[in-house]
Amino acid sequence: MHLRRGYALDNSIVILVVEDDPMIQSIVLEALEEGGFEAVIASSGEEAVDLLTDGDRFRGLVTDVNLGRDRMPGWEVGRRVREIDPAFPVVYMTGDSAAEWAARGVPNSILLTKPFAPSQVVAAVTQLLNTPNAGASPNT
Repeated sequence: MHLRRGYALDNSIVILVVEDDPMIQSIVLEALEEGGFEAVIASSGEEAVDLLTDGDRFRGLVTDVNLGRDRMPGWEVGRRVREIDPAFPVVYMTGDSAAEWAARGVPNSILLTKPFAPSQVVAAVTQLLNTPNAGASPNT
């Protein structure tokens, strides 16, 4: 059986979540699943890029910006996925780097500042999936 791009066997939309904090992983995973998505967790930017370059499994990316010292930041994960697909939905999460979004985020992405309500993750992903250019551009 061949899978359509970004769909699991049950036709759910698969979102890659990149987060190094297990508690936040759990919150985002639960929110996305309750919102009708399937979520896959990567604990590092490097792991995320490996997963993203391995086929057409994912339909969106939710990434923390700061993924640990000497590790690939979420900004770079967003750039890498946009090299693969220029319209790929990207949602950034950060507790302290929001001011860097304009310079480091990809265009037509959404930034969520921690702490945020779990429903905000679902709303951001849904917005970008339904209207690929709906996210605020950090370059405007």
